Amino acid sequence: MLVSLENVTFGYTDAPVCTGVSFAVHENERVGFIGGNGEGKTTNLNLLLGKLAPDSGEVFRKNGAKIGYLEQNGGFDGDFTVYEAMREIFHEDEELIAKLRETETKMASADEEELRVLSARCESLHKRISARDSYHFEVRIKTVLGGMGFRNAYDQPVNTMSGGEKTRLKLCRLLLEEPDLLVLDEPTNHLDLKTLFWLEDYLTGYRGALLVVSHDRYFLDRLTTRTLELEQGKVLSYAGNYAKYKILKAERVLRLEREYEKQQEEIARLQDYVARNIVRATTAKSAQSRVKQLDRMDVLEKPVLPPPPPRFVFSYDEKPYERVLHADRFDLTAGGKTLIRDAEFTLMRGEKCALLGDNGTGKSTLLKYLLSKKPTVQFGRFVKIAYYDQENADLDPEERALDAFWGKHALMSQTDARKLLAQAGLDAGDVNKKVKELSGGLKAKLEISLLEARRGNVLFLDEPTNHLDLPAREALEEALAAFDGTILFVSHDRRFVESIANRIVMIEDGKLVSYAGSYAEFLESRKNSAAPAREPVVKHGDTREKTDGGYRSKEDRAREAKRNARIREIETRLEALEAEEETLNGELAARAADYLAVQKITARLNELHAESDELYAEYETLI
Repeated sequence: MLVSLENVTFGYTDAPVCTGVSFAVHENERVGFIGGNGEGKTTNLNLLLGKLAPDSGEVFRKNGAKIGYLEQNGGFDGDFTVYEAMREIFHEDEELIAKLRETETKMASADEEELRVLSARCESLHKRISARDSYHFEVRIKTVLGGMGFRNAYDQPVNTMSGGEKTRLKLCRLLLEEPDLLVLDEPTNHLDLKTLFWLEDYLTGYRGALLVVSHDRYFLDRLTTRTLELEQGKVLSYAGNYAKYKILKAERVLRLEREYEKQQEEIARLQDYVARNIVRATTAKSAQSRVKQLDRMDVLEKPVLPPPPPRFVFSYDEKPYERVLHADRFDLTAGGKTLIRDAEFTLMRGEKCALLGDNGTGKSTLLKYLLSKKPTVQFGRFVKIAYYDQENADLDPEERALDAFWGKHALMSQTDARKLLAQAGLDAGDVNKKVKELSGGLKAKLEISLLEARRGNVLFLDEPTNHLDLPAREALEEALAAFDGTILFVSHDRRFVESIANRIVMIEDGKLVSYAGSYAEFLESRKNSAAPAREPVVKHGDTREKTDGGYRSKEDRAREAKRNARIREIETRLEALEAEEETLNGELAARAADYLAVQKITARLNELHAESDELYAEYETLI
């Protein structure tokens, strides 16, 4: 066992956050931790990590266990460049390698007595370096930085980065430090699609334990084998990932309801018998036995059912023409940078189109451009657009939630307005709060309610699932899947995209690349290609090879084949060098008294190290 909470209770002033919570995380476990917004997941993590002290109960952490924690809005900072920040982790490895090289140099000119001492030191250093895999630390750094999107930012000062970049950099450090338990609080928040898939692949092979708080159901399903749910101050454990948890929880709730109802029926039957027979002499004795049976009964508490999820419904008054919009030959710029060049975009009625792309490629900017009524953007007749803004810019923070809604839909009765807000999950207390006092999740639900009330036949959605908990996300998915209008949306939530999209548009290398099909089909088409799936028109006489990623020339394919062959060649040679080095180290220890043999072995080891360094340098440029 690495960490555990035992019957822990904690609260702020008079408001309890958790009551009698018990759970544990064991070595090499993969645990997902879920719960509604404001339930106290982060508080429980801080109790587990010792950042908070429980009011009662015990917290256990295994002696010597290294725990790494990625906070939701916490990043790495310091007076380093990106590469220096990672290299600092491996200071001990660099010292070991330097000591080994120094020792080997001394061995080349040592006398017999010094040689025995130096040989023993050399063997000890080799063992430590081998155990820590010290020779490969720079490859590990470049692998992690490249996968997390910092391939071209090695020399960038950390203190010039955005908050999201610093959070990603902190995650890079944690991955390289390899703690026994890696605690991740919403690790996917600042990651684009490509980085998400890389991180999942990397964590699949992670050697320590994982405890993950996330709203990303793909992420949870891919990585976790047990699910902890925090609900109404209690934590329950379910075997399996998120998909399995959904099934097990539904079965558990149904079982508890049936057991409670069955017992209540039995209690009513016994009480009725007692009431009818207790005063009759002939049946009083049997009635008394029923009374004793009732007294001995362990009465079940009425199950506290999970709160109902929000309910959303999208509808409109009239259909638009078949071509909803067309943008002809446009460039998209932001902050003096060209994001998209010479693009065209058409949206047809009934399409549910997801805009995908790396961070900073212009997805949200494109949505706003299409809404800007530029001369290059033409809308079809009867198009009525309803827009969801992830920044909630249309909400006045000083207004009451009810007034913020009602001010935009004054013809709606107060009863209907309150009903719509209640269906979205804002209760009587919430609607009377100022907008600035609402949580991020409640603001999102207020914005979605406004979207419903606009009755648009075309929905523009910019990250609509941000801040929503899992039940709210699933409710929104269900409503949008049932909507028979047109949707153009940006989202990092892959399950959300999978549930809704019937067309994918990828922003890549300053171009819009369209794929007609589901998200699953889109991913399959990209599986073996670095480029997006395209739908090119084959021109007469075009002899280039068609691939899932488009067309590649013979020269491109030849270069790729040559690169792959060289990678395999280097990997084979490095394995041979490492095997020879291991053999020579064994000989060095066995023949420490043979002065001439030691000099010869040491010289060969130096040659191996030099060749290995050259090969690793070349390898890093190829992978």
